[in-house]
Amino acid sequence: MADFQPDLADEARRRLGASLAEQREANKRWQAMVRSPRARGALARYRSVLGPPESAGPRRIGDLECEALLWPVPLWPDLRFEVLAAPDGAVWNEWLVRAPGARGPVLKSPDDLRPWSATVDEVARAFAPVRPMEGTAPTRWRLAFTARGKPCVAEFTYGLLQRVAVNDA
Repeated sequence: MADFQPDLADEARRRLGASLAEQREANKRWQAMVRSPRARGALARYRSVLGPPESAGPRRIGDLECEALLWPVPLWPDLRFEVLAAPDGAVWNEWLVRAPGARGPVLKSPDDLRPWSATVDEVARAFAPVRPMEGTAPTRWRLAFTARGKPCVAEFTYGLLQRVAVNDA
């Protein structure tokens, strides 16, 4: 997320009480775990790093059955880190979603789309119909939509809004 919002990421690190050195060390350990030749599966990695999920339950997406696991996120109490896993434990999706029962933002115009304020699902519902677009990395998504007659593209990292481009031409 620091690629898009370095100032917000620095502020978040400070709110969590972590130094820059601690942040770099945590990232180094995570990257080593992900790239290890003896790496665990993604779901096992999340369980070992995040502990047991706050909740887990079956989810049906079209014809696919999966398990949805949710973990609290200390930085954002109204969000949860959601992992959708196949019956064999393979991770299909991993992103931030609004916590059950938490109110999301009121989204009526592109001006309401502030960094780190909304999830993919919230933007998709508020500005339907949307067109999903390929992201620039595995943890990134983009949505194209029209708001107030102008074409827009919203970019997300781990499902959390990072920026919106509005074509005023």
